[in-house]
Amino acid sequence: MNHLKISVRAGVALFALAGTFASAQSNRPDFAKPEREKSWLAKDNCPIVIGHRGASGYLPEHTLEAYALAIRQGADFIEPDLVITKDGVLIARHEPNLIATTDVSTRAEFASRKRKVKVDGAEEEGFFAFDFTLAEIKTLRAIQSSGERPQEFNGKFGIPTFEEVIQLALSESTRGRVVGIYPETKHPTLHQEVGLPLEDRLVNVLKKYGMNSKNAPVFIQSFETANLKYLATRTPVRLIQLADADDVNVVTGEITYAAPYDRPYDWTVAGRSGTFGSLLTPEGLAEVAKYAYGIGPWKRHLITVKAKLAADGKPVDLNGDGRVNDADFDTILNLQLAQNVREAGLALHTWTFRNEPRRVARTYSNDPTKEMIAFFEMGVSGVFTDFPDTGVAARDAFLVRTSGQDAVARCKAGGSN
Repeated sequence: MNHLKISVRAGVALFALAGTFASAQSNRPDFAKPEREKSWLAKDNCPIVIGHRGASGYLPEHTLEAYALAIRQGADFIEPDLVITKDGVLIARHEPNLIATTDVSTRAEFASRKRKVKVDGAEEEGFFAFDFTLAEIKTLRAIQSSGERPQEFNGKFGIPTFEEVIQLALSESTRGRVVGIYPETKHPTLHQEVGLPLEDRLVNVLKKYGMNSKNAPVFIQSFETANLKYLATRTPVRLIQLADADDVNVVTGEITYAAPYDRPYDWTVAGRSGTFGSLLTPEGLAEVAKYAYGIGPWKRHLITVKAKLAADGKPVDLNGDGRVNDADFDTILNLQLAQNVREAGLALHTWTFRNEPRRVARTYSNDPTKEMIAFFEMGVSGVFTDFPDTGVAARDAFLVRTSGQDAVARCKAGGSN
């Protein structure tokens, strides 16, 4: 608990020290220069640690304070999920539905905005960013969406724009260290359907900040394929194709697929067959390699889990805590997928790593660093984690083991391919 308090205070202090971002605009690195790439895309084996929604294990996700804490903890990249306001401004939220991550449901002035919207074919009720202007969004406050995580920061932090996230990253990239951004276009087909497409707006913001370059520390990710293929014609930055799934059948260890997590939604709209698993076949990876730099499968595609079964065929609560979850399961490695990704010439990133004991497989003895090290050993070159300090510790331990102490120092200002 002391470590948590110290880390949070340090991160919030870092944000306060950032002050205004005027210097980020005037003194930003010139990422158009080829030599800039070498400062973040290391040639040696140096996996990157991505602050998933910032340091979202400690602070409300997608806030400047959470991003600042991730940077303080050593994250190489921070990840803003992008949705859009009614007046066309990109903001950082995990979903267009604001109900779970902001205080919007407590705001009487916005009560009439509550409605039902089909998101990737599944109906949701809530308050949607594209029904609010940026000025209205700026009156909202972020909340912690997970009840098992600290709640004392609810209502303290605002909702940042994509530009503000970039400004923060650039302000830290002027101090002898490159901090990258890893935006995700959320539900691009939905945003097209409501007349507020994300892609060109994203590219225009990158251009504004001198980051629309192959040498810039930027990855753009999406669960859909059509928008990445379009972005490949609009920007030279690295694109990552995400691959989801519904769950794991812990009796067999097999990945399961069910809507809306079974396939890219643009495939559904276009009438294309297949699942996310189709993207992970050699044929699917070859297709991805035509427009993307890398593939980002859910971690269970690479290392799945399987329960020990009782005589009645039901999973056993091995640790005796009264619940059956990952902490009771053993792991199974899919080394063939990792090999297929390498043979396709794609980078391999994966997600999401969390510290809560119920989320860490029994194989790793309740040690989340051991879990990430297992993925690094498979050849994963980027991990998304809600706890960037744990990710950095795992990366450093892996580097010391495989390349020696000097490799850690080389990675502090760089990244990986």
